[in-house]
Amino acid sequence: MAEAGNRRGRRRGRAQPMAEINITPFVDVMLVLLIIFMVAAPLMTVGVPVDLPKTAASALPSDEEEPLTVTIKADGSLAIQTTDTPEADLITRLQAIAAERTSDRIFLRADGTNAWNRVAEVMGALNAAGFSNIGLVTDIGGSTLTGSGLSGSGN
Repeated sequence: MAEAGNRRGRRRGRAQPMAEINITPFVDVMLVLLIIFMVAAPLMTVGVPVDLPKTAASALPSDEEEPLTVTIKADGSLAIQTTDTPEADLITRLQAIAAERTSDRIFLRADGTNAWNRVAEVMGALNAAGFSNIGLVTDIGGSTLTGSGLSGSGN
C-alpha cells in the first residue's frame, strides 16, 4: 500500500500547474516588432529626394497632425508632400489645405543647390497662403558658424 501512495503523489505532482510565467515568447515578439518599426519608420518620410543642407540645429518638436511639407527640388520645381505642384497653383492649393488644418505649421525642404532667393520666394508664397509657422528642414551634422564651415572661406 505504501507503493500505491507514492505513485499517486507523483501523478499528483505532475498534474499541478506551473506557478511561473514564461515571458520569453513575449520578449521575442516585442523584439521582432521593434525591429520592424525601426526599419519602417524612415520609410514613412516624404518621398521626394532632395539633398538637404547640413546644419547644427536641433530637430523641431512633433505635432499631433501629420506635418505638411513643401519641397523645392534641385531643378527648382515644387512639390506639396509628394505631389508635384506648378508654381502658379501653389498658393491656391495651400490656401485650400490651410482651411482644413488646425495648425499653421508647414515645413520647407529645399535642395542645397537652390539659391537663397528661390527659397525666400517660396517662403513668401507660404506666408501669403496663410502659413506663418515655417520650419526649414535640414540634415544634422553640419558645421556651426564657429566651426570650419564659414571661417575657412577667406583663404
